[in-house]
Amino acid sequence: MNRWGSIAAMGLVGVIALTGCGRAEGGSTATSGAAIDDKPATGEVTFWAMGNEGEVLDQLATKFEDENPDVTINVTAVPWDSAHDRIATSIAGGETPDISMLGTTWVGEFAATGALEPTPEGLVDEASFFEGSWSTAVVDDVAYGVPWYVDSRVLYYRTDLAEAAGVEAPTTWDEYKAFALALKGGGATSGVSLPPGGFDSWQYVAPLAWQAGGDILNEDGTEFTFDTPEWAEAFEFYKSFFDEGASEAVRLEGGEIEQKFIDGSVGSFFSGPFHVGLLREQGGPDFADKFAVAQVPGADTRTSFTGGGNLTVFGDSENRDASWKFVRWLSQPETQLEWYDISTDLPSVQAAFEDPIFTDDPYLSVFAAQLADSKAPPAIPTWAQVSAVIDQELEKVTRGDQTVDAALKTIQQQADTIGTGN
Repeated sequence: MNRWGSIAAMGLVGVIALTGCGRAEGGSTATSGAAIDDKPATGEVTFWAMGNEGEVLDQLATKFEDENPDVTINVTAVPWDSAHDRIATSIAGGETPDISMLGTTWVGEFAATGALEPTPEGLVDEASFFEGSWSTAVVDDVAYGVPWYVDSRVLYYRTDLAEAAGVEAPTTWDEYKAFALALKGGGATSGVSLPPGGFDSWQYVAPLAWQAGGDILNEDGTEFTFDTPEWAEAFEFYKSFFDEGASEAVRLEGGEIEQKFIDGSVGSFFSGPFHVGLLREQGGPDFADKFAVAQVPGADTRTSFTGGGNLTVFGDSENRDASWKFVRWLSQPETQLEWYDISTDLPSVQAAFEDPIFTDDPYLSVFAAQLADSKAPPAIPTWAQVSAVIDQELEKVTRGDQTVDAALKTIQQQADTIGTGN
């Protein structure tokens, strides 16, 4: 999920265990589902989509219905804040829709219940998607659904403030720190706005660990690797922005970050593509020339976080054939371009970015470049619990209540106790 309950807290696997429901103990062992033919789709398909996607998908679904006159796509809009629990409850009760959009970090959790059907053989070409995005649909080498749209983080910065401070968009960690301090020295309260911890702050520190050569799991995907020099380097670097005053230790929520960026209180921040439109709208016509975006600065690499939304079909679907055909149609480059025009969601298929709408846009072209070096956390059932520990310990570190070494030891110990769920 990215745009940035008891069921959510205990994890779906625990819910299934308590209810005795679930289609397969330990999840499916199939490598792919049966192939889908090229005949027109027929029958009815129920589709759950979250947030804005749920509100506007009907505009695109009608085009599929025009091409397949004997099919009906019934879209239900589900609010993001209740989506996880609603899907969990539907699985536990055996009343799932045919298709659901899933936040990318949910795939491992829901796949572990055995409720998701593996992607049919030959449905789509894996190589046509961004590598980091495709990985969000894969659990234990089995693909469950396909990426629908992608979301990556880039650096938004005030070009006028940077020019006045005599700095340019940073490419390295050293330049990044100097850049943030220069914007702070020019009058911004925060040279760069970073969350001091709390919900989903792992999305800001994990890329630093990736950039330093670290990872979340070892190569075998069996052990967590938090208590390592790479993660220590990432935590220390992140902490230094608060220690040196480059970032104010205040978490800015939606609505606040835009206004503080527009009024110059915040010199830069990291976010996805949706902020381009928000800033243009809220800043007015004159503000468009006062900000730009750049790929994230880095160390060994310039890896960013990637998220977005995936499309999955449930094993209990009453219309498997039409469901997968609709998913396949939504994955075509031309369809993805139409979807961008309707929703402003970035395409998950690389070929769509060859269109001038992306190559000629100074903002979108940067996102296209960043997606080539973006990464997602592992698709494991327990990621929500593990990431919550990172959020908690990172906040202790940035507020000076815990050392980096102690925090990473705690994260490692708790993550080992939680396990990967596989």
